[in-house]
Amino acid sequence: MKRLKIISILLTLILLLQISCKEEYLEPEALSFLTPENTYVNKEGFESLLVTMRKNLKVETHGGLHNLIEDFASSDLGSPWSQLDFNKLTPNTDQYYRFLGVFTDAFEAIKDANVLISRIDKITWEDKNVRNGLYAEGLWHRAFWYYRLVNCYGDVPFINGEITGAKLDFFSHSRWTILEKIQSDLEYAAEWLPETAGPGVITKGAARQLLTKVYLANLELDKAIATATSIINGPYALMKNRFGSWADDPERNIIWDLHRPENMSLPSNTETILTTIDRFEAPSDAKSKGLLTMRMYNCQWFQAAVLDSQGKPGMVASGAEYDTLGRGNANVRLTYTYQYSIWNNNGHTYKNTPDMRRSPINWVDIDEIKYNNPASVNFGDVVNPNYFASPADTFKYLYAMPHYLMFVPKNYPQELPFGSNGDWYIYRLAETYLLRAEAYYWKNELQLAANDINAVRERANAVLISAADVTLDFIFDERARELFAEEPRHSELVRVSYMLAKSNIGGYNLDNFSEKNYYFDRVLAYNSAYHTGVFLLGNIARIAPFHVLWPIPSDVITANTLGTINQNIGYQGSEKNIPPLTTIE
Repeated sequence: MKRLKIISILLTLILLLQISCKEEYLEPEALSFLTPENTYVNKEGFESLLVTMRKNLKVETHGGLHNLIEDFASSDLGSPWSQLDFNKLTPNTDQYYRFLGVFTDAFEAIKDANVLISRIDKITWEDKNVRNGLYAEGLWHRAFWYYRLVNCYGDVPFINGEITGAKLDFFSHSRWTILEKIQSDLEYAAEWLPETAGPGVITKGAARQLLTKVYLANLELDKAIATATSIINGPYALMKNRFGSWADDPERNIIWDLHRPENMSLPSNTETILTTIDRFEAPSDAKSKGLLTMRMYNCQWFQAAVLDSQGKPGMVASGAEYDTLGRGNANVRLTYTYQYSIWNNNGHTYKNTPDMRRSPINWVDIDEIKYNNPASVNFGDVVNPNYFASPADTFKYLYAMPHYLMFVPKNYPQELPFGSNGDWYIYRLAETYLLRAEAYYWKNELQLAANDINAVRERANAVLISAADVTLDFIFDERARELFAEEPRHSELVRVSYMLAKSNIGGYNLDNFSEKNYYFDRVLAYNSAYHTGVFLLGNIARIAPFHVLWPIPSDVITANTLGTINQNIGYQGSEKNIPPLTTIE
């Protein structure tokens, strides 16, 4: 959002309105119109706003370069192949990705939530329970986006209500102050939201899941355990038996069923806490461009640059292989760690692990990708990277892919195989177990942590672990195995980085957070792109500790002429920072 341009337009409109009001006979007489004053006057008006807020969640999971793409492309599990040099990420440009766009997405959604929060008591409610339920969901949506903001950008302005006019005096609030506020709001929401509801509607379970994360962020470990336990003991259960659209296919398994978009919101899926809803048959203004999982995460295997033994194109963008693997673009280039290393434990490798999350039926390995160009001398042979023009080409053209997560077939023949419309998880019970395991880890109750991790591993037929195996790294390895393309990976790593820093554990502290943090150390250890000198599209892979936080868009800062929005350390403009606010009015 170009704030300076918007403010200029607003001031111009105000001036024009002042002039036109002097000649009342020129004023048009509207027959009907929608304004906040005549829309949000009853339950139905506020419910229509909640529908918009639920739709806003789809920017996390759907469409081109949706928010989770940024999270995984800047993590230990993936790289942004076309923007490998994070030193080129500035407050003015994020080039091919949307590291700045997540900021504006969040505040656009917060604006809608604040309309409900500010207007809910401008009318008289006969039934306070209805009022409280609507208000609770508004608080949840605002808390959801602020949780994302403080774990992507750190200190940001907290906007506590609807803004009805020009405002140029925002100030950054401390991340910890915001977390304290949304914790209180979520406690209220968890009390008043419904126990169960239809697909995509916020429930007590969704409030408690987010509240568990906030409790962890605030190091309120006992509360995190209690809240996670209330979910685990609630109307949810891990799915262990085949179900849904592929249940009759004997070659598939429960992991495949669990990750079919058409199965995610089924009433029989007792693991689902919250999904985004996106159906192909919905009206065009109610659906996204699709999940685009095959486009965003899969390799560019189909490109003509995938050469055969004669140095000629070995691939064509057509046929059964094209429809199955999709038109991948490697926007999240999967790391060696995710493809292979994290599956090597308990004496197993990715090749022989009993873990169904890495079973051959659920993945497409590079020895299964074959030349599909009928004109190639190697037609039908396994692709040989030794024939590529450059060893660096394998970075984006050839790697193993988690087919059970990415495969979303076309809905009509002319559609490109990008990954079509479908629902997607925001929260499910497997993550709840891993959140509680993390809380137990922080309390050094390692056997209880192992028990929760094993609940998830047992369902996947993975070898069970002991208390001695439980470390923070192992928990995040397990989150990778279970929640890839589902959790906001960068945000969760940042959350834990702050927890370690605030606790002064492992040499981390808040004073030098932008110089030394767990996020950077784990990314450097697990993502080999940043220490092997990968060079693509004019970028050499580089990342620094301060990239733990993304930059605040500069146009937001410069338009705020009467206040101070701080820039994150390491980016241009941070020298003008002032202490963030520690109270919310």
